[in-house]
Amino acid sequence: MHIILVPDRLATARTLNITSRLVLAVVSGFIVLSFATSFFFAWVGVRFNLPFAADLVAAVQQGQNRKTEEYLRDNISAMAVKLGEMQAQLIRLDSLSEHISKLSGVSAPKAPAKGGQGGPLIRADHPLAANELQREIDRLALTVEERSDTLTALESQLMERRIKATLLPTIVPISSDRIGSTFGRRVDPIAGVGAMHEGVDFVADPGTKVIASAGGVVVGAEFHPQYGNLIEIDHGNDFSSRYAHLSKIDVKPGQVVKRGQLIGASGNTGRSTGPHLHFEVRFKGVAQNPARFLQSGTQLALASPGETKLVAPVAVAPARAGRVRASLGAPR
Repeated sequence: MHIILVPDRLATARTLNITSRLVLAVVSGFIVLSFATSFFFAWVGVRFNLPFAADLVAAVQQGQNRKTEEYLRDNISAMAVKLGEMQAQLIRLDSLSEHISKLSGVSAPKAPAKGGQGGPLIRADHPLAANELQREIDRLALTVEERSDTLTALESQLMERRIKATLLPTIVPISSDRIGSTFGRRVDPIAGVGAMHEGVDFVADPGTKVIASAGGVVVGAEFHPQYGNLIEIDHGNDFSSRYAHLSKIDVKPGQVVKRGQLIGASGNTGRSTGPHLHFEVRFKGVAQNPARFLQSGTQLALASPGETKLVAPVAVAPARAGRVRASLGAPR
């Protein structure tokens, strides 16, 4: 900045150049002068015992202390309000966790009971002190950590359930218009005698795509005199599924298949009276009613009396290829 000074006589003009360095120097000098003046008055008041100088210094200090206290009080009040909001959010989080647990049917580990609290609201004359606020923050942090462990356990249980649902045969293996025969006792369509039907017959045209009802390892993919072209998949934890009377086999023993993967096509091979897919679910080699596994809305009839009762698995273990397979029985 340039300032031009012109005297009254207009003799000569003087130019004053004001720079940022000059402004900084002036401000610094003013601050130093203010501190020096305050220090001087304080020294004079102490040295010569002058009341007015001591009162001036005390007034300045009181003003500074009052401003500092107001600043701290405002900040502590704001932190206390924020702490109350966090506590309310934590209560809502607990309610949401309980709601999810009820909807999913998974029992989440319960947090330690805090006990009932309440009473009339009587506001304190002064806000929480800094040490009291710190104790509340530490307590809230510990509670949040406990809730985090609870939600982690709930997530693990939900993931375990999802894995079980993925590895259990719960989807319909073929697109079919109707069910030819359900699980249970029936009159054998060929021999004409009472017999046990250990699966479900889905009526479908030859060549209709057949998919894996669940993921697993193919332990059998071959022709059987009575099942015809047969695929058997091990889903782990002693669960397996069978797909019989196929016209085509698209997998090999030892192959890992995914849930819903194409494995073959329906047909009329083996001991069969017409094109259909014979589907079985077995647990520890014992035939189970597939209707207990397949998803709802699949045109399956209600389970007939005298059916085999399903024993639910405790956990899902991965299947292993190359397992020694029991001899296959004949579909009835």
